[in-house]
Amino acid sequence: MSVCQPRIVLSRPKLDGPGLLALGARWRTLETVADPAPFQTWTWIGCAAERFADPLLIEAHDGDGLLALALWNRRRSWLAGDSLWLHESGDPALDAVFTEHNDPLLARRAPEDLLAAMLRAALRPRDGRAPRLVLSGVGAATRNAALAAGAVALPGPDRPAPYVDFARVPPSTAYIEQLSRNTRQQLRRSDRAYAAAGGALRIERAANAEQALAFLDALIALHAATWAARGKPGAFATGPVRRFHRRLIGRGAPEESELLRISAGGRVIGYLYNLVRGGWACAYQSGFDYPGAGPHGKPGLTCHHLAIEMHRARGGTSYDFLGGADRYKRSLCNAERALHWLSLAPRRHPAVLLAGAKRLTRR
Repeated sequence: MSVCQPRIVLSRPKLDGPGLLALGARWRTLETVADPAPFQTWTWIGCAAERFADPLLIEAHDGDGLLALALWNRRRSWLAGDSLWLHESGDPALDAVFTEHNDPLLARRAPEDLLAAMLRAALRPRDGRAPRLVLSGVGAATRNAALAAGAVALPGPDRPAPYVDFARVPPSTAYIEQLSRNTRQQLRRSDRAYAAAGGALRIERAANAEQALAFLDALIALHAATWAARGKPGAFATGPVRRFHRRLIGRGAPEESELLRISAGGRVIGYLYNLVRGGWACAYQSGFDYPGAGPHGKPGLTCHHLAIEMHRARGGTSYDFLGGADRYKRSLCNAERALHWLSLAPRRHPAVLLAGAKRLTRR
């Protein structure tokens, strides 16, 4: 292994067709020596990058080659100051797809201080102006690097991310036996109710992109009906979001963009949309038939439990419920970590001055 100091390079890539192909090839190469979350793969990043109007690429190299990549989009504002958004566009309508586990992609051999060095490089003034860095849904390593980067950290929300760590489950033990007594009772009652009303429970994985897109359409219909009943639009309400996911599934199905249909006999209970990488499955979205659940049916518990056991049988490492403290997530998980939303800026950046002014007015 090389012992030379990593070299950090900043560039402004052209993300047209050839530019995306070239960056995608390099990103995929780095993935082979890293352990990316589904949101760090080119399958996800490549779909997001198509929306970047003013991209900035930060990469690191050592004597053995490419060591790290982080893609930012710059948003310019004379009033609010420049900002760089990590793997996001900075446009709320486009970023409604909601990214998590959103850290720079680092090779396994990367030194511990590389993340902080990359963030310091991103904070350097360009065109006479220093930017604010927006870090959405990052893990503890990136958060700690931000605190060590020598700028002002403006904290946003922290969200618990419950997950199932399969290494904690004895191989010969059914996962339901690891759950609380109350959860076991609810889950068994739900499964019995579905089986009695419709037939044997079954989980199907879309075999190809065409079938995955058909499952997605059915999922969106159930998802939209559920949120409409609550007076809200749901996660797939806008055209840009739906187009993003159709592209994502077209690129990643069935291995990385997984659509599951769960049924009892010929009756559909619900659909799950998971993002998968290297045994790490992220439960991204769902659509359930709540009106048909009856008094004892729990479609979320039943569907996710079947998916957990499916991924265990396939040799997976974890089933991640992503950010949020929903009761069903904590009922089914056996581990938890935190995801962080924060920004980082020089002391005289307008965002820092505004945050200081707000603190003074609260006194």
